[in-house]
Amino acid sequence: MLQKPKHITSLATSSILLSVDINVWTATKQDRVISDEITTAKKADRDSGRFVKHLLAANADHKRVINYRQSIYNWLQRRTYDWSASQRCLPSVMLPVFMKEYRQHEATFHQLVDDFVAKYPNIVSSMAFSQGDMFDRNEYPTPDQVRGKFSMRLFTGEVPLGDYRCTIAQDLADDLFNNYNRQAEQIIQDILQKQQHKLVNVMTSLSHCCDVDNVINMDGQTKVKKRKIYDTTVIKALELCDEFKSFNLAESPELEDARQQLEQALQGVNADMLRESDVKRKEVKDSVDSILSKFRIPGVEVTPDAE
Repeated sequence: MLQKPKHITSLATSSILLSVDINVWTATKQDRVISDEITTAKKADRDSGRFVKHLLAANADHKRVINYRQSIYNWLQRRTYDWSASQRCLPSVMLPVFMKEYRQHEATFHQLVDDFVAKYPNIVSSMAFSQGDMFDRNEYPTPDQVRGKFSMRLFTGEVPLGDYRCTIAQDLADDLFNNYNRQAEQIIQDILQKQQHKLVNVMTSLSHCCDVDNVINMDGQTKVKKRKIYDTTVIKALELCDEFKSFNLAESPELEDARQQLEQALQGVNADMLRESDVKRKEVKDSVDSILSKFRIPGVEVTPDAE
């Protein structure tokens, strides 16, 4: 009987699969007439080029919606782990935090769409001047039609026990099992690597923020200036401690040891305490630096997270 990797049971029971589908109206349209005019003027084949019209000419309100879609996808990449195609893997323990952030992104996205649609009739009117002879009112949908082109939906599902990464039929050949085993282990290692990067990055940020700068003033005197402590850095560090406590699929002793030490260093600590107490600030920095000295990822250079 074929045996499955021991990690897979915990993968199926400690995480969920999800994807976020965001539809937007790009407001572009191919113009065959202008394409023919250009290719004819250049004495080129009719199919050698295409002219694409930007119906809204990079309108700022429309661009804000388009750009926010990418912001949501970037957030999704940070919060989750690779699975397959558009599906992402989320530790179950992080679901409450994920859903709170998702609803915030969803509300912001819909607000941006509402703002754009409210201004849309005036935007179209202005395009009649900026588009010149290229303007064709028939190419612009109604406001209701435009609104229908924007949507944001969250799809969730269980990690299926029938997935090739979670089980394998008894009658499959050894070569298929070996391929399955390699793929399953690769997923685990990819998740572990991302966890290591997350932990090292947040500790590097903590160490950086808890440090001080020696600044020479106009009188030539050296003054000690404390660096800014960000609430988000401390919160992120505590969140990772909670997440990795329940979600260490590779059963990495190094990851768990570093997590425990960081959790201990931040026990009862918040950003205000680090701002107000030089002693606590130095204690946390020394502890984090000690962890980092033993938990560096070989060949990877990290920098403090941007706030």
